[in-house]
Amino acid sequence: MLSFLDAFSGYHQIPMGPDDEEKTTFIISHGLYCYKVMSFRLKNVDATNQRLMTKIFKPLVGRTVEVYIDDIVVKSRTRDEHALHLREVFHMLKKYDIKS
Repeated sequence: MLSFLDAFSGYHQIPMGPDDEEKTTFIISHGLYCYKVMSFRLKNVDATNQRLMTKIFKPLVGRTVEVYIDDIVVKSRTRDEHALHLREVFHMLKKYDIKS
């Protein structure tokens, strides 16, 4: 069995380093603004997001989960195993406050 999850807004859930926030400053008519979280326009955002997902799911990758940037595949042999594996994945997402 396979389940496909998409953490499509994953980029916007990764906080920027305080020293890097000023590097994203932009001007609008109301003043200066900067990003507090990663934006999909930043150069290394894909690699950063991939590293985060790989780190979060490290105990499960290759066994019951595969991750690619913001896509998560949960794989199992039986329905009962699949329910358990999905619970593990949702637990990890909740633990690290990642919304999908």
